[in-house]
Amino acid sequence: MNQIKEIYEYREMIISLVRKDLRGRYKGSVLGFFWTFLNPLLQLVVFTLVFSIIMKQEYEQYYIFLFVALVPWMFFASSVQDGSTSVLRDKEMVKKIYFPREVLPIATVTSGFVNMLLTFLVIFVVLIFSGRGINPVALLCLPVVMIVEYILCLGVGLIVASVTVYLRDLQYILGIIVMALQYLTPVMYGVDVVENAHVGKWLITMFNLNPMTSIIKIYRQILYYKVVPELSDLLLSLVMGIVFIVIGELLFTKLQKGFAEEF
Repeated sequence: MNQIKEIYEYREMIISLVRKDLRGRYKGSVLGFFWTFLNPLLQLVVFTLVFSIIMKQEYEQYYIFLFVALVPWMFFASSVQDGSTSVLRDKEMVKKIYFPREVLPIATVTSGFVNMLLTFLVIFVVLIFSGRGINPVALLCLPVVMIVEYILCLGVGLIVASVTVYLRDLQYILGIIVMALQYLTPVMYGVDVVENAHVGKWLITMFNLNPMTSIIKIYRQILYYKVVPELSDLLLSLVMGIVFIVIGELLFTKLQKGFAEEF
């Protein structure tokens, strides 16, 4: 509780770092902040062309099926990859002034979360103008799964941020891991594909242990299928999120003692 209280006292610093990241993310580019919306849209176009034409998927309005899962996945991917270098990027500040070191990964993950929220505005527009519509009752569950994903991403961010200080190669290894994990997560396909596939038990186990599997499933239930998600899926996601953030904080607290010596 003391740790949480101390981090809360530095909330203005977190807000300042989030603003700095959001403003500087596309600084100097011609389109600027518009890339926040353009980047996921371009990825959507590529994946839609591949999986609805070349590797045809039998889902109605596949681009919506993909979009409602792709945006949350991009938030997770950015939390892992950007979070891994969050402490290293501000190593001079770490060496010179005191503040809870958790502030750095928290600011990075929060910046990605805000970016995801802005992109969700595009999702809502697409859902409405495509004729698919929105279920207001199911939509009430959306903030819950967003908070759960934020908790999960923050836990993962704390883990990779602390370990990368000691193992610099991890930031490059994570890029490969995230790419592989995307294909083990039901982003381009549905959970039913794995359930009906004749694959080894070890692959199904890995699929179910993937913390993003249940989260992506819930996003799709709310926005694509327009149904209230199952309570078991929400609870599983929440438990996984809590486990990761507890492990992340314990590991970060232990490893941060040697940060200054590693720079």
